[in-house]
Amino acid sequence: MPTRPYLFYALTNSVCSKCLTKVEAKIIFRDHSVYLVKHCLIHGQEEVLIADDIEYYKQCQEFIKPGDLPRRFNTPIRYGCPYDCGLCPDHEQHSCLTLVEVSDRCNLSCPICYADSGTEEFSATNQRRQHRSLQQIEQMLDNIVANEGQPDIVQISGGEPTIHPDFFDILDIAKRKPIKHLMINTNGVKIATDRDFCERLSQYMPGIEIYLQFDSFESHALKELRGVDLRSIREKAIANLNEFKISTTLVVTLKKGLNDHEIGRIIEYGLQQRCVRGVTFQPIQAAGRLEDFDPKRDRYTLSEVRRAILEQSPHFQPKDLLPVPCHPDCLAMAYALKVNGKVIPLTGLLDPTAFLDVMPNSVLYEQNEDLKKQIFKLFSTSHSPSSSATTLKQLLCCLPMLPVPTGITYENVFRVIIMQFLDPFNFDVRSVKRSCIHIAHPDGRIIPFDTYNMFYREGSAGHHLISQLQEQL
Repeated sequence: MPTRPYLFYALTNSVCSKCLTKVEAKIIFRDHSVYLVKHCLIHGQEEVLIADDIEYYKQCQEFIKPGDLPRRFNTPIRYGCPYDCGLCPDHEQHSCLTLVEVSDRCNLSCPICYADSGTEEFSATNQRRQHRSLQQIEQMLDNIVANEGQPDIVQISGGEPTIHPDFFDILDIAKRKPIKHLMINTNGVKIATDRDFCERLSQYMPGIEIYLQFDSFESHALKELRGVDLRSIREKAIANLNEFKISTTLVVTLKKGLNDHEIGRIIEYGLQQRCVRGVTFQPIQAAGRLEDFDPKRDRYTLSEVRRAILEQSPHFQPKDLLPVPCHPDCLAMAYALKVNGKVIPLTGLLDPTAFLDVMPNSVLYEQNEDLKKQIFKLFSTSHSPSSSATTLKQLLCCLPMLPVPTGITYENVFRVIIMQFLDPFNFDVRSVKRSCIHIAHPDGRIIPFDTYNMFYREGSAGHHLISQLQEQL
């Protein structure tokens, strides 16, 4: 009997990339890669690459842990995932990071914007772009607190949040909430051009971090991704952030064949900046304005990004860049120290079999009592520069062949994160149920980032489908 040219690994549900109807899907192994194969009764069969490394994909499945429950659920189960988001009781993970979009307006009109923000008064769907009121924003923050108690990370986002006329009032409101760590998602234009703004922003340290767009050193790549050459803006922004010692994460939107060759260079650049605590790499998600996305041409999987990091950066080995247990399909992370010009990776120093047992369901890595007082207190994304180095020294003294650095502070932290989002092509219900990156909706729902941009954002491709389901009630 002839043998099939692939290995059938698992069965899941996905959606048709054209009509967004839920369809059955197979996960198969073929030619050292992992594919999602699905069939729509109307639009036929689709096959999408979801990983180019079978062993790493299988390792991700081994890193799965029971999820953490939010304090409440916001929507009932009616139609099944992904049509009940809010969070519904069938969602398997709490919110590690929740975005609050304070404005639809922006000072750029990026060709890849998933939110359809821009400089024009009206969006492509003829919706008026506007700033949200302080009352709306506080209610969204209160909803996050009601769900989480003490939210791990809240990210103030947009549009461009720094152009909101009440920006610092928003920070004041957020600072009054029991939020462990506050991030500001920004393109850096305001930070680069307004020194007084940066000085005032520095007064909110510690406990805030800038999430700075930093896609490329090359003009053509920036023009394709952001619509304008932002090299001088990035340089001035980093200079101001360094001067005022404002903790910063560089956020790189990766497009295959455009800026993926710069991964190592961006990591090296980040290591040289006093303000930079790490680099987050985000492969392009087929959402928003990205209408010409070709899954065979443009798909850039997490495993491919991981391989590029290992090939382009001399600082990390495979054991250092591991799945994050709260959502291992879509998150990978490495923690390191930068000391006296050297990089000391720490993730790989932990025993692999013990790693999963002690990792919490959070990108904060701080819930385990044994490690809370040691490595994860210092290296979590909610950690502040005021922390002592004592616990780190205690940990390092227990690790063989590793000298204990002196004078360790938060400025020595460096983390590399890969954050992949699902879209209509690679959508996997098993995975989205573990999604821990969420968006606060103005109506009180807390919605996974992946499904928000597919179904719940005004003007999104699937928004009409959700509206039709709601009308049937």
